[in-house]
Amino acid sequence: MMKSDLVKVVLILLVFTFTSCKERDDDFVYEPEDSVKNINLKVVTDQARYTPGSEVTFTADNVPQEVTVRYRHLNETLMEEPMTSKTWTWSPPTEDFKGYMVEFFHFVNGEEEVISSVAVDVSSDWTRFPRYGFLSEFGNLSDIEINSTLTNLKDYHINGLQYYDWHNKHHSPLKMNGTSPATTWVDVIGRQISFATVESYISRAQEMNMASMQYNLLYGAWDDYATDGVSEEWMIYSDANHQNVNKHNLPDDWESDILVTNPANQEWQSYIFEKTRLVYDHLEFDGWHLDQLGDRGRVFDYFGNVISLNETYAPFLNNLYADFPDKKMVLNAVNQYGQAEILSTAVDFAYTEVWDPNNTYKALADIILKNNEWSNGKLNTVLAAYMNYDLANSPGSFNTPAVLLADAVIFAFGGAHLELGEHMLAKEYFPNNNLKMRDDLKSALMEYYDFMVAYQNLLRDGGEFIYPELQSGDGKMNIGSWPPQIGHVSVFGKEFANRRVVHLINFNSANSLNWRDNNGTQPFPAEVKNFRVNFISNQTITRVWWASPDVNQGVSHELDFVQNGSQVSLTLPSLTFWDMLVVEY
Repeated sequence: MMKSDLVKVVLILLVFTFTSCKERDDDFVYEPEDSVKNINLKVVTDQARYTPGSEVTFTADNVPQEVTVRYRHLNETLMEEPMTSKTWTWSPPTEDFKGYMVEFFHFVNGEEEVISSVAVDVSSDWTRFPRYGFLSEFGNLSDIEINSTLTNLKDYHINGLQYYDWHNKHHSPLKMNGTSPATTWVDVIGRQISFATVESYISRAQEMNMASMQYNLLYGAWDDYATDGVSEEWMIYSDANHQNVNKHNLPDDWESDILVTNPANQEWQSYIFEKTRLVYDHLEFDGWHLDQLGDRGRVFDYFGNVISLNETYAPFLNNLYADFPDKKMVLNAVNQYGQAEILSTAVDFAYTEVWDPNNTYKALADIILKNNEWSNGKLNTVLAAYMNYDLANSPGSFNTPAVLLADAVIFAFGGAHLELGEHMLAKEYFPNNNLKMRDDLKSALMEYYDFMVAYQNLLRDGGEFIYPELQSGDGKMNIGSWPPQIGHVSVFGKEFANRRVVHLINFNSANSLNWRDNNGTQPFPAEVKNFRVNFISNQTITRVWWASPDVNQGVSHELDFVQNGSQVSLTLPSLTFWDMLVVEY
């Protein structure tokens, strides 16, 4: 994680100045009009992801009368059965890398009403569809605290965890006491870390089928590096005469500054790989989440040679993979620095920490699209994009519409958002938890993550991006192709062999196209119901269906349509933040 301004972050953490923003109402609760209020039913799964051939165990908080369970892949019903117990199992099809929606419905006045839903991901490898979360507190935690945190993340289907600042020194991540790991150590800010807590998190996460990734820089040493066998010849310098080690300065009362080592130096590689092997010998991490500090400007090796730092990443990663072929690896491309080189290696997914000037919704999409291009369409993207950044300088709440609008863009373009851990993320220093999630955001995000999992084969599994034209058939809204404009619904999609997927993202009520929403002023959009759209299709349409994470529990519904030649017209039931329209041929 880029610690771009940690001095400022520390001041933020230490100074809690309560402020208010008149544009926001923290007591407001977002409830779409079509949400089901007469029956409350929460259903969860026992794991975040399932390997093909394994059973899914569902647990419900109650058993409403005359409720039916329907299992679907996309819009195809696989089976239905009555709900008769709080706990039951289901064996999904054994096909790998598929998403499913499990729906719970009953009939009211002869009409089917969905009262709940939950998604299921059947994937042998979590990095195919990464849904990344984080952990940042590793003090003396109880089993109850550990289980509570992981259970919450599991319910959002988080399938991989970044263990942020779990380690001791960057150049020696696991502190040893002779031949055994130390019981405790301190991280760079001086927080006490418990080996037992880290170990317990890994073990419990395994039971929920959540991967654990140890965090560390690919380059980085503390001031006492020489006492631990690190050579000054492995460093990167800000001058050609090796007088000034390139350094990331940290506050004086922290344990050390971070001195930058040369990733291309093979002796450094051998050293840090052995330290990493020591980690793997004692902790069952699934891989290494590597970090960097972005563009360091003009830098030199010990012998005065100019170094293009981004060009050192591929040699490091290639050798890391050769040493640890069974471990996952991902390297943060800070604002895309070095991403083309990173994605030329065997990393398991693309990861970008987003900073200025990539402030717009279009920029989020462009990063995902570029990562697709650089990885030849093989890797999905996770964005570390910190919401309500300035608002998080003091205690308060996340702005629900800002988070949902950003996630709608990221998810619809096939990405995932690093945002959930022990708390929701607003700063690059992950322990910062000034902002809390309101209840409306917690429940809405649950729907969004269910939606991302259930329809992952449309959102994150191939297809060619397209920018079709839709016209309003009744004048209820302004519709335009991506990129977005304030006052418009923005349209884009994907073309598959037998279907077209069209996304509608609602910027009609937006006051800014800046996704970060620094001060928390992005308003809720006004829901639009039963609006006509027209479009052109040169193929004969056999079926049209629609789903949205904002209404009806994300469950799909078939739509009537009229096709006259190439002219197609239909009515969409509603639009709040995000609609997905699927046209099948």
